[in-house]
Amino acid sequence: MRLAELSARSGVSTATIKYYLREGLLHPGRRITVTQAEYDEEHLRRLRLVRALIQVGRIPVNSAREVLAALQEEDLDRNRRLGVAVWALPHGPAPDESDPATEAARRTAGQLLDRLGWNHCGASGDTPTAPAYDMLVTAIVALSRLGYPCALEDLEPYARAMQRIAVTDLDVVERYETPDEQVEAAVALTVLYEPVLLSLRRLAEAEESRRRFGGK
Repeated sequence: MRLAELSARSGVSTATIKYYLREGLLHPGRRITVTQAEYDEEHLRRLRLVRALIQVGRIPVNSAREVLAALQEEDLDRNRRLGVAVWALPHGPAPDESDPATEAARRTAGQLLDRLGWNHCGASGDTPTAPAYDMLVTAIVALSRLGYPCALEDLEPYARAMQRIAVTDLDVVERYETPDEQVEAAVALTVLYEPVLLSLRRLAEAEESRRRFGGK
């Protein structure tokens, strides 16, 4: 397909596609003349991923480039490629190590992962710390400082619920045929489904509040 068709099928303007090509987010098409190139279904799939990362997920171009580079690590198995790619996604601020509450939050987070049997999340030993683990520590510090429940027994029900959601996530990912498509889908769905999870949680809370506290 030519650039115009790629634009029409993807919903991305030709100017934006050219920008993605210049930035190395999309690999060049097959040159057919000095001024024209031809693109295929792989370009279309990758363009949709780039669009999900940048236009929907609001991920900076430099971060998107890191994610896409991680997807090319063919010497890694699917699990490790997925981990590298998701780790490259933007995360919240790192814990403030000068804050005395951080050490206590790390203990709580570590105990939670131990209880769940999540032993490969980069939370201890010489393994690099997972960005999501640091996000959890930062969140526990904030909850503790404001006096809200954040003990192990408070966090465990949320973690168990996320475990069930993770099963659903990977079930969706496995609908895709090739390992490359699965890793790309995992990254895109991580970005696209987080707003879905947030909105569904708020809707569920509203319904539960109506059930518990609403008038007869």
